[in-house]
Amino acid sequence: MTTVAGKPALGSIAARLERLPHSRWHVKVRFLIGAVTFFEAFDQLLAASALPVLMKEWHLTTGQATFAVTSASIGMLLGALAAGWMGDQIGRVRTVALGVAVTGLASLAVAFSGNIETFSLFRFVQGLGIGGVVPVAATYINEIARSDKRGRFVLLYEMIFPAGLAVATLVAVWVVPNFGWRAMFVVGTVPVLIAALLPRHVTESPRWLLSRGRTEEAEEALARIEAEVAQATAEPLPAPAATLPEETSQGRLSDLFRGRYLRRTAVLSGLWFVAYYVNHGISTWLPSLYTKQFGLDLTTALVYTLLSNVTGLLGTLVVALVIDRIGRRPALVGALVGTVLSLGVLALAGATSGGQVAVFASCTTFFLYAINAGLYLYSPELYPTFNRAKGAAFGGLWNRFGVILGPVTVGAIIGAGGSLAVVFAQLAVVAAVGAVIAWFAVETKGRTLEELNA
Repeated sequence: MTTVAGKPALGSIAARLERLPHSRWHVKVRFLIGAVTFFEAFDQLLAASALPVLMKEWHLTTGQATFAVTSASIGMLLGALAAGWMGDQIGRVRTVALGVAVTGLASLAVAFSGNIETFSLFRFVQGLGIGGVVPVAATYINEIARSDKRGRFVLLYEMIFPAGLAVATLVAVWVVPNFGWRAMFVVGTVPVLIAALLPRHVTESPRWLLSRGRTEEAEEALARIEAEVAQATAEPLPAPAATLPEETSQGRLSDLFRGRYLRRTAVLSGLWFVAYYVNHGISTWLPSLYTKQFGLDLTTALVYTLLSNVTGLLGTLVVALVIDRIGRRPALVGALVGTVLSLGVLALAGATSGGQVAVFASCTTFFLYAINAGLYLYSPELYPTFNRAKGAAFGGLWNRFGVILGPVTVGAIIGAGGSLAVVFAQLAVVAAVGAVIAWFAVETKGRTLEELNA
């Protein structure tokens, strides 16, 4: 085994991970981490489902409604910053478990809120957990995946997130009209149970353990993984390939902003901002637009919103099946162009009916969810193990800016009496800027994490 200063090299650990065939162990880990991501997505969309009822119950102005929606996004922004540092310092699995526990407990507190101020406060706390979990979970999944099928492996896991959004809307269609909005947030406490189970059933990333100098733990973790895979496949494991190149980063935060990483960070930040600005500019306001602008009943509004989430799930599936063949950059550029076309048609048509908006918003989410899932795959690929969670979370920081500014901008346009055509036109322009940014993305298809960062 190759060593560095008497210790197993990161490349040799990576080579052993790279040669592992797909097995029940991969399915188990993807399921457990996926369950976390599912409920994070579920909790993220709860405010949008509750908003039409809250506006009537508490007589909210457009500004108050916007504040209620964005409070969680501000928490997600700060949570992403903290979790990126924690993920590289205390480990991927422990950071995810902590974030999930915060999310679930805060959801219970939201359920007992008596006014918009306490609702927004506890949604902010909930956002701290949500913002930290998803990028660090994606980092972990990247680190256990083989390079030749990493895109498919990670994106099939990422399908759990739009599935969580879709289920949140589906549950809301039944729960909110019959049991009230508080019941939705009680359901959102389920992740607390997952947080308790996760560290016991998911092995910490051997790549991360070795990067922190915890050589024996890395060897033990990888040996447990190899044993489970060998038992599941009932065959001897293939021999590792030649030792992979060594990563050169020393894990300084400043490394993200110099040399080749400056371009990667700049492109990634722009893409995250654009994707979530457009996504949340649409999704946050859709239920309220259907009820206020077009006079639809709440159930119809939520069903139309569910349609958008289902097409988003389909978009994630399509990109999962093709991204290892066509590459990351073509997939991102193509999905952004599709977003521009869908929004452009909606803006030119004038958004004259709820049904029309539902159709073209659903076309838009088909492409947007593909972009979002692609970025959760792409972000950890661009950075070395020392900085991988920080780099992925820094992208998450910019998506939080998008999550905040998208709904605020749409709310400001609506509040000022602007037409829906203007709303969708400005979103199309932002998506077009994203397509230009994506053209400068570094291609990572088929390369190991170590080859990309040697």
